[in-house]
Amino acid sequence: MTVYSKMPLPVLAATIVLLLSIVAWADPAPPSPSHTVPRKKVAVLIADWTHNCHPDVLFTRILQTYTRDGKGMPSQLEIVSLYRDLPTQKDQSEKYAKEAGFQIVPSVQAALTLGTGKLAVDGVLISTEFAPYPLSDTGQFMYPHRRLFNECVKVFKASGRVVPVFIDKHLSDNWQDSKWIYDTAREMHIPMMAGSSLPASMLAGEANVEPGADLKEIVGISYHTLTTYGFHGLEMVQELAEQRKGGESGVKQVRCITGDAVWDAAGKEYDPELFAAAMEKVEPHIPKNKTLHQAVREPILFVIDYNDGLRANLFTLNGAVAGWSSAWRYRDGRMAATLVASEYHFGKIRFDWQMNGVEQMVLTGKPSWPVERTLFSSGILDAACISKRDGGRLVPTPYMLLSYQPDISWRPAEALRTKLLEK
Repeated sequence: MTVYSKMPLPVLAATIVLLLSIVAWADPAPPSPSHTVPRKKVAVLIADWTHNCHPDVLFTRILQTYTRDGKGMPSQLEIVSLYRDLPTQKDQSEKYAKEAGFQIVPSVQAALTLGTGKLAVDGVLISTEFAPYPLSDTGQFMYPHRRLFNECVKVFKASGRVVPVFIDKHLSDNWQDSKWIYDTAREMHIPMMAGSSLPASMLAGEANVEPGADLKEIVGISYHTLTTYGFHGLEMVQELAEQRKGGESGVKQVRCITGDAVWDAAGKEYDPELFAAAMEKVEPHIPKNKTLHQAVREPILFVIDYNDGLRANLFTLNGAVAGWSSAWRYRDGRMAATLVASEYHFGKIRFDWQMNGVEQMVLTGKPSWPVERTLFSSGILDAACISKRDGGRLVPTPYMLLSYQPDISWRPAEALRTKLLEK
């Protein structure tokens, strides 16, 4: 006979309830949005929604929890409308709309107003990456970010209020449009974020620039096309550079070097020791019986001179690497290096952390990281592509002599930090 059989029935019942509550507390089920505060409504503006495109790896986390399987941390956002700018045959928007219950609408205005005639959402998320938009004369995809953002601005002005806006990756393919978006957001006090997963991925790296340190040089490694992944490399470089002593003080000039001149620039334009350290971190895959120079048929080097004397170099080395890494030297001679993200370690690419930062901005109205980082990355890429188009000429950038102090205090939610680095 157990001790429980000797208990009076009221005491036994109370004991059972207590035990059940303890068990439930000790092993809770993943929370669902219905158990939290009311979710914030967001309008999503995309080109199209195909498997593993940027809207897919970001915004499905709103629909399917942060692990995209219904088992992870739920989002506190709710997609209520979707505008498609350039849908393709592989678009999956109809499927997601049916499952989640949001509207697919014919215009940006309809996405933001939901038929009410005034702003009816709490945030706007823009992502057009990988859609077949035309190329500019500098070889960059001309994503319609300025046009889409301007349509949002019209609704904001007509409604007399604004909501946070996120623009995936570049602000624009050129400096003029990038600066217009940035200036308009500042003038209208629109909380704004932009950029990609790379800066969020750096939070899980082995090293980062010591805040307020005196930096001398940065060397970064990148790959793929300049307009698509070269932007990632520049975001990586800028996230390091902005933490230096005095914060960001502007970019003085940019140059693009190509071909054998890249290797000839060792010891002149860039520090070979930093290059070697960054290459070691990115784990190059060079075919047997070939040297690095033989494996990389068209090396590309961006040389970036900042206003305070910092030099940054970003290499694109197709044929040898499939990731992003950086090494840097402080003015006292010390060095550090880190792997940021790699196709060989895809789990380290933190789309979940990026989306969590975007969500926090919509919930709080405060950007999780500075939009200026993306402004600089977009502007440097524009100048570098102009230099490449013009045969490697030096491009002065007096228009980028801007300054900002980064807020690097944001960290992803604890539920996401526990998923740190999958092997």
